[in-house]
Amino acid sequence: MTAHGAPLDPEVVAYLDAIAEPRRTTVVAVHDAIRAALPELPVRLWGRIIGYGAYHYRYATGREGDWFPVGLANNKAYVSLYVVGVEDGRYLAEANQERLGKVSVGRSCIRFKRLEDLDLDVAVELSRRSVQLLGDGGGPPG
Repeated sequence: MTAHGAPLDPEVVAYLDAIAEPRRTTVVAVHDAIRAALPELPVRLWGRIIGYGAYHYRYATGREGDWFPVGLANNKAYVSLYVVGVEDGRYLAEANQERLGKVSVGRSCIRFKRLEDLDLDVAVELSRRSVQLLGDGGGPPG
């Protein structure tokens, strides 16, 4: 799991290794696709989510913090891919739901059970766009 970009943080490797099959194959395939598309991004755990890259946000209320433009998590019933970028006032995941396959979408979260359910090419395209937007300050609406 170091074929793309820098070697992974040991916590990320341990997280991936702890996932039981057949889910592990799905999560690793998505992880590898994101790493191949965005090899320059640092990868680390943000709680129970693998985060690719980081950006700083500040809302009009003054609240601020750091988050990732793309994230991946294994959950009990499904896998979640977070594509946090916003374009034209809409989250990329939400705006492209019909292109993503047999998934459910909630704003920036794409949920699916099997790799075959997700159009991985579209997910990678949206991940790249999320990184572009957040690099330009196009974070989530406040």
